[in-house]
Amino acid sequence: MDRLQAAELLPRLHRIESRSATDDELALAHAPSYIELVEREVAQSCGQLSTGDTDISSHSAKVARLAAGSVLQAVDAVFAGEIANAFCVVRPPGHHASAARGMGFCLFNNIAVAARYAQKHYGVARVLIADWDVHHGNGTQDIFYRDGSVLFFSTHQSPWYPGTGAASERGEGPGAGKTINCPFPAGSGRAEIVGAFETILLPAAEAFQPDLILLSAGFDSRVGDPLGQFTLTDSDFAELTRMMTDLAVKHCQNRLVSILEGGYSLQGLALGVEAHIRALMGEQA
Repeated sequence: MDRLQAAELLPRLHRIESRSATDDELALAHAPSYIELVEREVAQSCGQLSTGDTDISSHSAKVARLAAGSVLQAVDAVFAGEIANAFCVVRPPGHHASAARGMGFCLFNNIAVAARYAQKHYGVARVLIADWDVHHGNGTQDIFYRDGSVLFFSTHQSPWYPGTGAASERGEGPGAGKTINCPFPAGSGRAEIVGAFETILLPAAEAFQPDLILLSAGFDSRVGDPLGQFTLTDSDFAELTRMMTDLAVKHCQNRLVSILEGGYSLQGLALGVEAHIRALMGEQA
């Protein structure tokens, strides 16, 4: 936020008020018993979620609900035509959280809740979720693995946390073929990730014809991140973003909502987000 202010971008953006996601909204993607577990363990000052490697503090449940609710506010604004697209500056991230398990810093799966919310409230038939975080979005994959209404596409470092996301993981049942994983070794960058979006995602999206595009925008795939070993640059993020906005113009009446996932170099995160937002605004690098 400091970087966006310094770059004089904030006055040019439409700010959306945050709100908390309700139990019913979280239950679109999560088991009610898991939602209760999060609230209980936060209230008990457990220090770490019992389901996985996620530190928690006294405000964690409140902030996680605000993160998910903020994404739903963005979905509402996009469908109301108030904005063309949105970037949700939220933490904690979400893409490692499955229906009944939090892990990898994630309590609730913000992007999965948003997809289900759009389907329920706006009759969206097909949602494309693209994830360029350096880590595989195992929680998102799990939630939609047997769901043919969601196309999940991920580029990620492998082998790396959380150890999932093999190219052979393609979905099951009604979701067969609707999960597309592109694992790459440490040191991969523009050629591999931008190349995968161009040669694999774009044709898949053309065939899928999405009504809404959601992005898991993780900036830990940027060069210099302490928790990743990819080498994407700010111009690469801008190019990936323009690719997705072009898809949204073609298929979704511009409807695209991007949600912050990882990014652990504070300077790198700030610069990557700036490039991403400028591209969402239609500015050329």
